[in-house]
Amino acid sequence: MKLGIRVLLGYFLIVGLAGVFIQRVFLAEVKPAVRQAMEDTLVDTANILAELAADDMKQNRIADGNFASRVREYAHRDINAKIWSFRKTTLDYRIYVTDLKGIVQFDSTGRAVGQDYSRRNDVYLTLQGNYGVRSTRDVDSDERSTVMHVAAPIIDNGKMIGVLTVAKPNNTLQPAISQSERTILRWGALLLVLSLAVGLAVTLWISRSLGALQRYARAVTAGERAQPPTKGASEIVELGRALESMRQRLEGKQYVEHYIHSLTHEMKSPLAAIRGAAELLDEDLPAAEQRRFAHNIRGQSQRLSELIEKMLALAAIEHRQALENIVAVDLGQLLAEVIALLEPRLQQAKVTVQVANAPELPQIRGEVFLLRQALLNLLENAIDFSPPGSAITIQADTGVAGVVTLVVADNGPGIPDYALERVFERFYSLPRPASNEKSTGLGLCFVQQVAQLHHGQITLRNRSTGGAEARLMLPLEPA
Repeated sequence: MKLGIRVLLGYFLIVGLAGVFIQRVFLAEVKPAVRQAMEDTLVDTANILAELAADDMKQNRIADGNFASRVREYAHRDINAKIWSFRKTTLDYRIYVTDLKGIVQFDSTGRAVGQDYSRRNDVYLTLQGNYGVRSTRDVDSDERSTVMHVAAPIIDNGKMIGVLTVAKPNNTLQPAISQSERTILRWGALLLVLSLAVGLAVTLWISRSLGALQRYARAVTAGERAQPPTKGASEIVELGRALESMRQRLEGKQYVEHYIHSLTHEMKSPLAAIRGAAELLDEDLPAAEQRRFAHNIRGQSQRLSELIEKMLALAAIEHRQALENIVAVDLGQLLAEVIALLEPRLQQAKVTVQVANAPELPQIRGEVFLLRQALLNLLENAIDFSPPGSAITIQADTGVAGVVTLVVADNGPGIPDYALERVFERFYSLPRPASNEKSTGLGLCFVQQVAQLHHGQITLRNRSTGGAEARLMLPLEPA
């Protein structure tokens, strides 16, 4: 099971259990809270009615006096009250009065007059001087038929002369209780849904951060250029930075070891040639031979200088993970600058350059210096393999949306089949037709690194009409 799903399930389980627990607590508290409020109201009502009934009770006319008349009129009142979201259309108080023996003297419903209520808790406790209250079912088999009874003593000159009880069915408050329960359940369900949404969002956020870190690790493993994640959870971003720092240290150590080995190997040949020519110059040689060996020393020294310069340039670009100074680059203007820089070499090799559609060359965004060096390397390579009197053609292809392809074609001998897969290897070089000498073997490798930094691609292939062509594909806007 993926980490994101585990986080989501764990989060939802915790929130779900908490939500269910809270709901159960709320639901369990709704009914008692409502009944407590009702009992509090009944206590006030019973006591004020006991005061109002005191005169009639003292004069032994509680059953037909003014108090009884008013209570009967109350029972016949027409009521239509909207209490919050439910409507009340009936008056539900039952009021009865007993004497000191617990015999009912008055009952607003008329059904218990003359009955002995002395053993009922509301009357019994009140006669004992305590708080009298009871809740009794009207129908023994129906728990919803419970009626709450609250009693109050009828006092005259500090002496108890009777007991007045106010009763109210509990189910009259059931609409309010049911509505509260529905509201709690509805909001509880909404809470769970919102919790799931929040948990899903957090899980996606964490998964996205972990996914970015995973993609970065895979890219590093594959040897690709990659940047550690910069967005997401701060811990994951920090972990990405730590991994990048570790990668740079490890790669830096391996890179130095590899380059020292490669440089040492490549420098052996020109150094041996220089040493041999210098030893021969110590001998008494004809002037022509001396000039030939001196020319050989200069040539090998130049090769060493180019090797070191290009290795330094390649080392700088290989170690970079992204472009730095991105600006708008006019390819037509940049090509004109490169051709102007190579004009002396073009004249010496008796080669011309033709830009097929210079006015149509688009602008791209990238690093001017790197693109200039890449074009210089491509054109130098084409010049080296072009026969005298031939032309190098450059044209732009914008057939792929968002990508421009520069095609640099020469009319040279082409690339041997065995070398097609190795031309971009570091230090791999083919003999030049004019001199049979090899280059540093770093130019095309440098071009490949520039293309990759711009999220582009470089390919080299033979033309069907003869010669070779390099295709440098660059996005108009680097990713």
